Amino acid sequence: MGKAAALVWLLAASVILVKADEHTHTYTDNEEVVLWMNTVGPYSNRQETYSYYSLPFCKGEKESIGHYHETLGEALLGVELEHSGIDIRFKVGNPKDEFCRRLMTNDDYESLAFAIQHEYSYQMYLDDLPLIALVGEPDQSDPNGVILYTHKKFEIGYNGDQIVDVNVTVEGPITLKPNSEVIFTYEVVWKPSGVQFENRFDKYLDPTFFQHRIHWFSIFNSFMMVIFLVGLVWMILLRTLSKDYARYHKDDVEADDNDIGEDYGWKQVHGDVFRPPMFPLLFSSIIGTGYHLISVAFVMIALAIMAEFYTQRGSLLSATIFIYALCAPFNGYFGGGMYSRLSGKRWIKQMVVGSLLFPVIIGTVALTINWVAIYYHASRAIPFTTMLAILAICCFVVLPLNFLGTILGRNLKGQADIPCRINVVPRPIPDKKWFLEPWFIVLVSGFLPFGSIFIEMYFIFTSFWAYKIYYVYGFMFLVTVILMVVTACVTIVSTYFLLNAEDYRWRWCSFLSGSSVSLYVYLYSIYYFIFKTKMYGLFQTVFYFGYMALFSVALGAFCGTIGYISTATFIHKIYSRIKLD
Repeated sequence: MGKAAALVWLLAASVILVKADEHTHTYTDNEEVVLWMNTVGPYSNRQETYSYYSLPFCKGEKESIGHYHETLGEALLGVELEHSGIDIRFKVGNPKDEFCRRLMTNDDYESLAFAIQHEYSYQMYLDDLPLIALVGEPDQSDPNGVILYTHKKFEIGYNGDQIVDVNVTVEGPITLKPNSEVIFTYEVVWKPSGVQFENRFDKYLDPTFFQHRIHWFSIFNSFMMVIFLVGLVWMILLRTLSKDYARYHKDDVEADDNDIGEDYGWKQVHGDVFRPPMFPLLFSSIIGTGYHLISVAFVMIALAIMAEFYTQRGSLLSATIFIYALCAPFNGYFGGGMYSRLSGKRWIKQMVVGSLLFPVIIGTVALTINWVAIYYHASRAIPFTTMLAILAICCFVVLPLNFLGTILGRNLKGQADIPCRINVVPRPIPDKKWFLEPWFIVLVSGFLPFGSIFIEMYFIFTSFWAYKIYYVYGFMFLVTVILMVVTACVTIVSTYFLLNAEDYRWRWCSFLSGSSVSLYVYLYSIYYFIFKTKMYGLFQTVFYFGYMALFSVALGAFCGTIGYISTATFIHKIYSRIKLD
C-alpha cells in the first residue's frame, strides 16, 4: 500500500477508534501463515453472504489466534473472518493430509445439498489475499444428488520473506449422503515467484474487462457532447442574450414604462427571479448536502488515484466515512450561508437538518435492509456496536464540524447580493405550452447527462455487484468532470427557456433538472438487474434496489447542486448587465 493510502488508513483508524490489521506481511521460515475463512453464499448473489461455519464444515485442530481486528469498513461489508484451524507454515510444503472430519446428519445433508444446488461459493483470505472456491456441484448422473468437494490444494508463491501469490483448487469430489462421515483434507505447495509484493494484487484486476479503448471511446463521445453543449450555451450568451440586451436597451430609451410592460421574455420577471424558493430551509439543507457530497467525491477520487484501496478489506468504505465526517464544514458553510441569504431565521434547525439529512436517509434504508438481513441470518446484518460507532461519528464529529461551517457561512456568505429588487407582490405566472412546464423541463434535462456516463455506470455496477475490482479512477475523474460540465450546460439552457416563458421558479427547477439524471440511473439499474445479473431472492432484491436508491439519491444531490450553482451564476450574470430601473 502506498504512502497516501497508509496515511488515509491511519487517520481513518484514529477517528473511528478501530485498530488496523496487525499483519506485517513478512515471515520467517516455518512461521505460521493464517488461513481465514470468511463467508459463504450464492455466487450470483454477491451480497447475500453467511458465516462460513453456518454450513456444516469443520475446523482443523490448530488453535484459534487473536491478532485479527475487524475495522468499521469490514463490519459494514459483512466480513466475518474465522480461523480455519488449518496448519500452514511459511515455505513448508504439506502433502495431502486430513485436517478434520464430520458426521453429516440429515440436517447437515440438507443444508449442504441446498447450498450446492444454489451454487454457493465461499471466500477465504491468506495473508490478505482473497480466495474463492465452490462448495460443490450437482450430480449430473442423479437429478437429486450433489457432489461435495472435500480437498483444498493451496499453491502459494513467495518472493523472499513475503507471500505474493495464492491459488486454491478444490478437489476430492464425493457424492454426499446423509448419516455419512466426510473427511476434509488439504495440501500446500510453495513455489518461488518473481512477482513483486506491491504488484501481487494485479492478478485480481481485469484489464480485459476494463478496456481502456472503450473508456477512451466513451470519453471522446462525451467530450463531443460537451463541446456541443458549451457551444449552445455560448451561442445563447453571445447571440440570443445580445439581441435581448439590444432590444431591452432600445425599449428603455424609446418607450415609456407602459410600453415596457407589454414586452415579453426573461427581463419581465426581474422583480421575482430572486424571490426565495418554497421551503427555503429544506432547499438550503439539500444544497449544503450537495456541496458536501461534491467535496467528498473529489477527495475520494483523488485518494483512490494515489492509493490502492483494493489491497485492504474495507479500506475504501472506512476512508469514505472518515472523509465524509471531515468534509462536514462544507455542508454548514454553503447550506447555512444560503439559508441566511434567503432571510431564514431558524438557522439552528437548518444546521441540524443539513447535517443529518443524508445520514438519516442512509440510516433508514440501511436499517430496512438490516431487518431483512437479520431475518435471513446473513453476515450483512450490521452489528449493534457498529451502529453505535456510526451514530457517534454523526453526533460528535459531523454535527460539531457542520456547526462550525454554519457559523462561518452565515458570517462570510450570509448577505444577499442580488442585482434586482424583489417585488412585494409576486407576478402571476402566465400560461405556457406544455413543453415549457417545469415538470417537462426537469424530466428531459437528465437525459444528456445520463448519456455522458451510462457506459461508466456499467463498469461501476459490474464492479460492485459482480466479482470485479474497480481501479480505473482516472477515467472516473474524467467522467465526473464531463458529467458536471454537461449538467451545468443543460440546466443553464433549460432555465433560460423557463425564464423566457416568464416563469421565475428557477431555483427548484434548476436543482431538479440537474438531479433528474438520478432517475435515469435508477431506471438503468432496473434494466441491469433484469438483463445483466442472475440475482434472485428477497434479500438480494431488497439489498440491490435499496442501495441503488441511495446511490441515485447521492448522485441526484451531487448533480442537482451543480445545476443550481451554474444556473445561479448564469442568472446573476445576465440580470446584472441590464438596466432594470
